[in-house]
Amino acid sequence: MTWLDVRPFLRGTAWLDGARPVRADPGDLARWPWDMAARAALPVGVRIEFRAAPGTRAVELRYRAEVPGPDDPLAALRHCFALWRDGRPVGEVCAAPAPEASVTLPLPEGGGTFSVYVPEAQAPVPLGLRAVGGALSPAPARPRWLVHGDSITEGWWSTRPAHAWPADAGRRLGLDTVNLGYAGGARGELPVAEHLARLPGDLLTLAFGTNCWSPAPVTPEWLYATVRAFVGLLRRGHPDAPLLLVSPVLRPEAEHGRNALGATLTELRRAMERAGRDLAAEGDERLLVLPGRPLLREEHLADGLHPNDAGHARIAAAVAEALAPYAPGR
Repeated sequence: MTWLDVRPFLRGTAWLDGARPVRADPGDLARWPWDMAARAALPVGVRIEFRAAPGTRAVELRYRAEVPGPDDPLAALRHCFALWRDGRPVGEVCAAPAPEASVTLPLPEGGGTFSVYVPEAQAPVPLGLRAVGGALSPAPARPRWLVHGDSITEGWWSTRPAHAWPADAGRRLGLDTVNLGYAGGARGELPVAEHLARLPGDLLTLAFGTNCWSPAPVTPEWLYATVRAFVGLLRRGHPDAPLLLVSPVLRPEAEHGRNALGATLTELRRAMERAGRDLAAEGDERLLVLPGRPLLREEHLADGLHPNDAGHARIAAAVAEALAPYAPGR
């Protein structure tokens, strides 16, 4: 059977750079910090979603990827494609990295609508898909949810891409999650706000701030002003979309420790929340603030900073509860 063009099946995609799903506008990267531009090349949160007719036995996916050298610490990391249906995992197939390869994922009986979470290591590029013993069609489009943040949003220390809190919350709400988390970044970069303003979306979430304690130290006054400026630029493109502002989650070393400019994360968190509440009081009635500090305890951290799977699930539950009244169709 002929390979189907993968593009109508892609979800969680912000931009395409040729055939490659990317997470920053490839025509406007000159203003981006190099570290964030590198992270934006990874297909974090990208999925292939399709409807399988009854009798379809499997789906075959073809992809291209870089092959790490023998000294690369990721050389032994295999590509794992996870299959989900109705909010539950139903299968996974792993393969060794190859310049071009295909994997076959068996489908459960009865057909239905499925999501395949694309692995992130070596940035594989989906090239095509085809049915085994049946027929496939693109899944219906869902409302788009743009989520911007740092490594926690990107999903660090979740055991699978599908377990990162944006992916989890998006499934709970029936949304097409576009993960715009950048490890090491999300320091209030205003060009990112302009990117988000140009990107179509029905709901938005900003979850950053921990990297403003370290490694890019700021003061509470700076963060307060930056949050207001970031939201102001974002509202140029999304004046009426529900916008959830999530302040930093627990970071034990930073809660009362002072950064190079003398600020604690507790003080930065309060400044961020105050900026959101002030904007809401000034007329941004669809701006919500979710305090991040109560969401996690130390046992929910894998390394003292990033959540484990249980921590990601707790953040997802809180975010989904906050956004549920505003999610289209709910």
